[in-house]
Amino acid sequence: MNSADPPDAHRVWFRLICLHGRMSAAISKRLREILLSIPQCDVLTALMDCEGISQQTLADRLHVTKGNISGLVDRLAKASLVERRMLDGDRRTHAIYLTTRGRRLAEQGVAIQRDFVAQSLGNLTPKQLEKMDALLALTSEFLSSIAPDLDGNEPE
Repeated sequence: MNSADPPDAHRVWFRLICLHGRMSAAISKRLREILLSIPQCDVLTALMDCEGISQQTLADRLHVTKGNISGLVDRLAKASLVERRMLDGDRRTHAIYLTTRGRRLAEQGVAIQRDFVAQSLGNLTPKQLEKMDALLALTSEFLSSIAPDLDGNEPE
């Protein structure tokens, strides 16, 4: 394929997969500096928005299984970053809250992510970002039509 030929869907898909991997590796490296993994940071930052939710709600919000969340919350609780509190009237369900240390790390994680986005996607013009956002939203709609069992809710 020469540079004048338009890319085909497979090539664009492959480029998107590679970009996702590179971006994940880059943000993972930065988060490791504060001793967090991407999933741990995801849990902490999700709790910044909605503390006191159940593990099931947290799992739904992050699009992972309850088993994955259970292990993550166990490790975060052991590290004193989150705490479980029993809900009134339900001894089986616990609400998850950030500790002071957990909130501080969540804030650091958000700052790391914002800095990374500013250094990467922040170099695009507003018009380029608008086009990219529209194409990603359209692609998400196509995915929802071929894989309706997946939750197609995208962050706003």
